[in-house]
Amino acid sequence: MDVIISIVWQIITLPIAFLIGRFTEKRHLRSLDARESAAKGFSVTNLKRVADPDSVTASRMVIGHVVIATDYWKSFATKMRNIIGGEMKSAQSLMTRGRREALMRLVENAKRFGADEVCNVRFEFSNIAMMRGRRGGAMQVEILAYGTAVVRGPRPAPGV
Repeated sequence: MDVIISIVWQIITLPIAFLIGRFTEKRHLRSLDARESAAKGFSVTNLKRVADPDSVTASRMVIGHVVIATDYWKSFATKMRNIIGGEMKSAQSLMTRGRREALMRLVENAKRFGADEVCNVRFEFSNIAMMRGRRGGAMQVEILAYGTAVVRGPRPAPGV
């Protein structure tokens, strides 16, 4: 009897989880699109060296950090894909959203500092569900974006 209840519960919750997860993901993607549009023109690069270092008046390390998880439906779909094999698009979606969110938080941090650009941007990832030794449940990742925020000022005259 418990097995039947468990199967019925899965059948009922999967479509609900799919709809709620899809709505939440679409809302997050719209938010990211709007924030990225607002940040257009702000230079972000992975180059280690700053172009024209003489015009830099200040710099500091900035970070963007996010912990993001999938919904129940995507976790279920990923488990099925793991059995069958192939590309895990739900995991790709999670990582893409996480990278975009971490990068936007980094840019927003840099703008609060008054930066004109961010260089030497790097990403670090951690699968926090696996760190705790959990089996099953939602996929959870921690993503840290970091870089050097640069404030530029007037270039000094030669020989001064």
